[in-house]
Amino acid sequence: MATTTDLSDPTIRAWTYTTGGYPSCLQDSFLPAPSAATPLRPTQLLVRVRAAALNPADIQLMNLPFVWSLPYLSSLRKGFGADFAGTVVAAGGTAAGFAAGDEVFGIHFMPGSGTCQEVVTVDVARGAVVAAKPEAWAWTRAAALPLVWLTGRTCVAKVEGWVPEGGTVAVLGGSSATGMYAVHLAKRRGWRVVSTCGARNGEFVRGMGADVVVDYTRGGVREQVERERPDAVIDCVGGTECLGLARRYVTIVGDKTDRGLLVGAATYLWNPQMVLRTLLGKVGLRSEAYECVNLELRKDYLEETLELDEEKIVVDSAFSFNQVKEALDRLNSGRCRGKVVVEVGS
Repeated sequence: MATTTDLSDPTIRAWTYTTGGYPSCLQDSFLPAPSAATPLRPTQLLVRVRAAALNPADIQLMNLPFVWSLPYLSSLRKGFGADFAGTVVAAGGTAAGFAAGDEVFGIHFMPGSGTCQEVVTVDVARGAVVAAKPEAWAWTRAAALPLVWLTGRTCVAKVEGWVPEGGTVAVLGGSSATGMYAVHLAKRRGWRVVSTCGARNGEFVRGMGADVVVDYTRGGVREQVERERPDAVIDCVGGTECLGLARRYVTIVGDKTDRGLLVGAATYLWNPQMVLRTLLGKVGLRSEAYECVNLELRKDYLEETLELDEEKIVVDSAFSFNQVKEALDRLNSGRCRGKVVVEVGS
């Protein structure tokens, strides 16, 4: 039997987008509210969103003309945002492990849906991971973690078999929202961590656990990283400069360096050389085992954040629900350190 709290408003406010590309496609919308009386599946939760974090993929999806120009999609209002923190309004039974009134945070992937709205239905068996929010954490900090933490955690898991005890890992882009957690997680395993970043972020990256910092603005990145003899490379920035320096190379970006293109395994679609590189590594015809990865939706990974010191949860900036356009502009500037978060509700 579902547990519920009050959800009496007939509509919810949501930021959506249609066609035309960012930023002209943005709409401040009102959508029919999910009814707390509507039966939920045992794995579903209805969550009143308190904060939602934005990701570059939100803007990248808005700019996909070959998808959203299709007749059956062009008129649809689509949601955006994946990270969220909020309060459970209704729980579809006990399988999800939560009840009405619980404070939670997590990630929600569902085509056409998003978390930049007042209420969202998430399914922990389909495209979502949810964990209990520590009481001491601010909503904005909780919302800032899921996607980047899960991505960094997945990368570290993907290189573990190649890094010996006390071995060396190079993290390219250690000050990025994902890279900072890859650095932290690698250091927590007792590895020696080499990280690239700009000079102004050097101390920050050292604070996350880097032993050696390489200033990419001075050039010669490949030579400097090669001197450290890494056992594995975790690439959070993209490109090919450091290929071939380790037995294992995991990237979340692929060969592309254009911020406007989707990242993750989707980059295989327009980079056939990446497919060949991966296959050659798998059959032993290339000394480096190469892989472009997406995050793994694992609750145990997300719950590892509960031991994270709050000062290591980095929020670049927080915006009100009226300032979503400004928040996306900040995200699109490419100058963020940490996550851009929208305060959806109080």
